Amino acid sequence: MTLSKLKKIVLPGIILQSVLIGGGYATGREIVEYGGKFGALGWICGVTIFVGFSVLAILTFEACRQWKVYDYKSLLQKMLGRGWIAYEISYLLLAIIIIAVMASAAGEILNTTMGFNVWVGIVLIILIVGFLNYMGEDFIAKMKTIGTIALFIAYGVFSYFVFTEYSEKILNVFTTSNSNYMDSPPSILLLLWTGILYVGYNLAVYPAGFFTIKEITSKKESVAAGIISGVLMTFPWFLTYFSIMAFYPNPEILNSSVPWLKMLQPFNSTLIIIFGIVVGWTLVETATGMIHGFIARIDQEVFIRKTNHLKKSTKALISIAALLIAMLTAQIGIIDLIANGYAFMAYVMILVFALPLLYYSKRLLFSS
Repeated sequence: MTLSKLKKIVLPGIILQSVLIGGGYATGREIVEYGGKFGALGWICGVTIFVGFSVLAILTFEACRQWKVYDYKSLLQKMLGRGWIAYEISYLLLAIIIIAVMASAAGEILNTTMGFNVWVGIVLIILIVGFLNYMGEDFIAKMKTIGTIALFIAYGVFSYFVFTEYSEKILNVFTTSNSNYMDSPPSILLLLWTGILYVGYNLAVYPAGFFTIKEITSKKESVAAGIISGVLMTFPWFLTYFSIMAFYPNPEILNSSVPWLKMLQPFNSTLIIIFGIVVGWTLVETATGMIHGFIARIDQEVFIRKTNHLKKSTKALISIAALLIAMLTAQIGIIDLIANGYAFMAYVMILVFALPLLYYSKRLLFSS
């Protein structure tokens, strides 16, 4: 396999993972809500998440390739006709909720790890996200690639310390089938549905990777890119999940707004600082990716009407405006936003994106 071919089937997954990581994994709170709280049975949620991410990535990539559409308005118009506006509204609402979680988490993490005032951290992230969107697609892709590599290394290091220190406790959770954090053992249907909901609310990350799909030229490449995306998007879930099992069912960890901070406290303070820097960057990546997808939609609309693209300064202003709105939403708090806001939007995104895409799955996968 040539380097260029490898790049075009791996890059979509890198972009999707880098956008997903902030809203999906960064704090650890997400994994508690969508798998970790079930203890030894939570892995079933993880397998469901992997299958869901992979299948929907394959279908999305192949739909974009066959229909030759690389922005979410055009894709949704193909699937929903005039009903595409429902996704538009849903995407914006979910983007604001996700960015609100990011802003709230960023302020708390930077305050705890580096002693910054909460608002200093939030304003810093606003400026960085605005700058990245000002620089454009190519620059974003390069920075995300670097960030994803750094994130995987950091998560590997964090997990290594937890696994080596608490391996017996992790093993004990599974050998005793511990799910004591729950009032009663979860049913298989609850576990599967929890995984589906996690995939559902994270469907909003897919448009952020559309610009990387243009190089995919065959169904085989769509399948390969989709499976690789599923692996990259789910791997940090399992690292975090097994790390949480080292402390299960400790309510101090499971009830924490940012469980990773609590889990790393017993170790060298350097790890806490690294966590703040790396995860702070992932929060920036997620906010950038969500806004980039929205800006791409506006840019296309402007081009259709005026045959001119948005100015870089306009893109930066849109980014900052979206982040300011999200900052106000962040006052609700991470735990409530993840438990309730994410769950509600998961149902909406499944309805307006996943189900229509699955409806076309036979035609997409088995057409010539």
